[in-house]
Amino acid sequence: MTTMKAAWRDRYGPPEVVQIRDVERPEPSEGQVLVRVRAASVNRADLDGLKPKPSFVRLFMGLRAPRSHEVGIDAAGVVEAVGSGVTRFKLGDEVMTDLFAAGRFGAFAEYVCAREKAFEPIPAGMSFEEAATLPHSAVLALQGLRRRDGRTFKPGDSVLIDGASGNVGPFAVQIAKSMGAEVTGVASTDKLDFVRSLGADHVVDYTKVDYTKAGQRYDWIVAVDSHYSILAVRRALKPKGIYLTMGGETSSIFASILGGPLISLFSDKWSGLMLWWKPLHRPDVETLKELIASGKLKPVIDRRYPLDQVVEALRYVEEGRPSGKVIVTL
Repeated sequence: MTTMKAAWRDRYGPPEVVQIRDVERPEPSEGQVLVRVRAASVNRADLDGLKPKPSFVRLFMGLRAPRSHEVGIDAAGVVEAVGSGVTRFKLGDEVMTDLFAAGRFGAFAEYVCAREKAFEPIPAGMSFEEAATLPHSAVLALQGLRRRDGRTFKPGDSVLIDGASGNVGPFAVQIAKSMGAEVTGVASTDKLDFVRSLGADHVVDYTKVDYTKAGQRYDWIVAVDSHYSILAVRRALKPKGIYLTMGGETSSIFASILGGPLISLFSDKWSGLMLWWKPLHRPDVETLKELIASGKLKPVIDRRYPLDQVVEALRYVEEGRPSGKVIVTL
């Protein structure tokens, strides 16, 4: 049996439940691709899967303990082997993946194996580390700037990104600027200069200012992780404004799923949870590549950790300390 090193967990809990183990290296079956991982990135989704958050996802992941023991979703590397029927990739190709597209985990490992559709070519001239930041966070940021029906804001409209300094926010700030928006980024005091460096026109220090009470109104508000009630945020919207959240605590998610759309029926404003996310959606990946090639979008890496320090990497993100993405190197 050929083995590899991989992050592994047997129970729910904080980052400390994760261990590095020797496990069997997968072999690609029909339609699958085996990739030697060169870099992976940490997402809030990785932490949400550890606990898990929101709590009701235990119904799908396992009530008492996780059914899947692997950890991590974003990775970039080199194709090592392909199964029969694979047509898009060959040995030696450089690829990236959001394993959510294959319905699984396992990016924090020396190898990943998944269906062909879970991989996309790395943008030309991009390093493995930079490419590993894109599949989940950048796609999520792009899709958070439009409605399910494709509606988005107009050039010159005011857009607020709540959570502008972490995993998704830096991509959202840059993409919104590339679309001609007047962008406000919400972050903590020590990260305001970082958010400005991304191109934000204005910044809000959430430790001092509640933007829902500040009197400023916006055409579009994106909350990477909601911390305010639907009613409070709606007060910060202009007429016909849009508010969407990508996550939060269980109560916030239920309020966004049920309360937001219901309230929206009686108003010209829309609010709710982003339910139209499509992992590694190819047209969106192509849009991101165009933005990168034109210099309008650039991944920002805060810190790097080797695989055997993956617990420290997860804890660093859990504590909300990064300005940009955290990378696990192999």
